[in-house]
Amino acid sequence: MSSLQESLEKLKGFNVNDLDFENIGSWPLVVKAILCVVAFCLVIFFGYNFHLKDLGRTLLIEEDIERELKDEFKTKAFMAANLHAYRAQMKEMEISFSALVRQLPSDTEVPGLLEDITYTGLGAGLTIDSISLQPEVTHEFYIELPINVSVRGDYHDIGTFVSGVAGLPRIVTLHDFTIKEAHSNVGLAMEIQAKTYRYNDKVEEGEQQGEADGRL
Repeated sequence: MSSLQESLEKLKGFNVNDLDFENIGSWPLVVKAILCVVAFCLVIFFGYNFHLKDLGRTLLIEEDIERELKDEFKTKAFMAANLHAYRAQMKEMEISFSALVRQLPSDTEVPGLLEDITYTGLGAGLTIDSISLQPEVTHEFYIELPINVSVRGDYHDIGTFVSGVAGLPRIVTLHDFTIKEAHSNVGLAMEIQAKTYRYNDKVEEGEQQGEADGRL
């Protein structure tokens, strides 16, 4: 206790000019303690602002990346665990789709289809301006035949015609229609594209050829 009091008494009469910077060991104990505390605070302050703060931001970024990688790993692990089931399901879908496509006719039966479209239009009370075949479009499993149809009549007759074509026994879909006032100012003029389909025989031929090559 007496030594602390002596140190405090010396501190009261302390003058910075009395410090010998070439002999720090001769400084009063209290001054050296204060200097150590100040130096420690400066180290903590500058260390946090110029080093630890950047490390903290880097740590947060790395933690976010870690969470994303964990979520991605869980997703991929689930997919890998169910890969066999996915492949089996895909195979079943391909077989079902192939079976449905094979139900398409092997021939477009164009003459009969054109007659059906014509009779449907005349039966609905329309005037048939033109029915023109377009080039076939080949897809992987089927071939598509577009048919451009131009008719004239009133609104209700056009609706009856569209319903009749959609209800034909053959698979016929209707696309890209435009309706405008007829040139004669009597009724409406409609242009619409009907599409019919047939099975692509070349797919089956290619499969059979591949199986034959495999046996060889």
